[in-house]
Amino acid sequence: MSVVEPRPKPGRTLTVLLLAAMSFALAQTTVAPAIPDMARELDSSVSNVTWTMSGYLVAAAVLTPIIGRLGDMFGKRRMLVMSLAIFALGGVVAALAAQLPLVIVGRILQGAGGGIFPLCFGIIRDEFPVEKRSVSIGLISAVTGLGGGLGLVLGGLFVDHATYHWIFWSGAAMAALAAVGSQLLIPESPTRVPGRIDVVGTLLLSVGLALPLLAISQGKSWGWTSPTTLGMIIGGIVVLAGLLAFERRQAEPLIDVAILARRSVLTTNVSTLLVGFGMFGAFLLIPQLAQTPKASGYGFGASATTAGLLMVPGALMMLVTGPLATVISRRFGGRAALFTGSLLATVGLVLLAGVPGSQGALIVECIVLFGGIGMVFAAIPNLIVDAVPAAKTGEATGVNTLLRSVGASLGSQICASILVSQADATGLPTSDAYQTAFVVSAVVALVAGLAALTLPGLRHGRHEAQPTEVAATPRVATIPAQGATAVDAARANAVAPAASGG
Repeated sequence: MSVVEPRPKPGRTLTVLLLAAMSFALAQTTVAPAIPDMARELDSSVSNVTWTMSGYLVAAAVLTPIIGRLGDMFGKRRMLVMSLAIFALGGVVAALAAQLPLVIVGRILQGAGGGIFPLCFGIIRDEFPVEKRSVSIGLISAVTGLGGGLGLVLGGLFVDHATYHWIFWSGAAMAALAAVGSQLLIPESPTRVPGRIDVVGTLLLSVGLALPLLAISQGKSWGWTSPTTLGMIIGGIVVLAGLLAFERRQAEPLIDVAILARRSVLTTNVSTLLVGFGMFGAFLLIPQLAQTPKASGYGFGASATTAGLLMVPGALMMLVTGPLATVISRRFGGRAALFTGSLLATVGLVLLAGVPGSQGALIVECIVLFGGIGMVFAAIPNLIVDAVPAAKTGEATGVNTLLRSVGASLGSQICASILVSQADATGLPTSDAYQTAFVVSAVVALVAGLAALTLPGLRHGRHEAQPTEVAATPRVATIPAQGATAVDAARANAVAPAASGG
């Protein structure tokens, strides 16, 4: 009788997944403090260099749901390693590039890292015991905000004490390490959804997302009411509407519209978009406010590094409120956690709208804001995971991550436009401009909380069963990975009923 190896312990897998998630989360914001330096070294304008942010955002938005779907089809561990490898390659290309177009190409490659989050959520659902899933998903989600805050600090440190090239080298090294760890330490998921790649749906999704996101990211430069901006936004909406109509008729769609139309999934996705708006709006506003010269009457004249450090306590608070969201969800349901977090974020934004008079006040207000956002981002993926069949985890969480990127783009660009539109004679935004931007973000966060009240009060681990769910997912199969043990096969068979809604 042969001896079979047990599945790896969840703690080891979670450590690797946290490293993978952090590599992408940091890359969201590390480039922001370096944009002026990159413009000088690459002999380009700041406006042109912002394409390094736009290209990354659009690539992440387009590729995230696609990679999530491919993970459901071909194996989540396999796609995670591939996403991390492409991300690392993009970092190397950007670090070595001496011309802006190549840096943008590198950032577009890094956008493939957006698929890391849905793949991590899927692996946790497949591999972890039920009692550890929600906390683990909450920690991965908290890394989104934590990495975004720390990314500003890391970017500022490289700008102030080294060169912007180290931003890309560090990201590539972290992703490469996570890729090796994933290959060696994480088992392949036993749950698969055999099928074909929806090429037409993929093209429609790519065009439908790229057009409006590019328009939004460049709206300040092109003009929000210019024919180019409006044309691209309207064109993208038309293409996305066509995508939804096309996907409804497909036997094996890229995006299962019926699943996404469920009230619990749809409402959670709307809240995700709105909270993403508030979080990334704050990532733009708070460092600029801190770096504004003291002569303005409201700024602190901080360096890029100091401005980022002021946000670190708030970012770390996400690691506290993320697990707290799990406790609230288990006791009162995910709706309560999402509403509480949104309300806390709203309070933080309202406090910031008063324009803090000291660095200490700014730190406290950031703790309130990011504590709320951490709770929201911990609750959201658990709500999605609980509401869909196991075989749809990558696809559904991929779309959710995509909407967070859309919200981030909207929040960053709308807040930036408010600052530009209310500048004084020296070109600095007025205190009223910051007040307006924070109030807009607060209203959006409040709407996210109100939307959460319409959710069913499910607790984590209670799958939202649908009468037609078994019929809706007939193609689910549990395929042990190459080299799998007998334990793998047994676990696959045990997962099969859950994957089909049983």
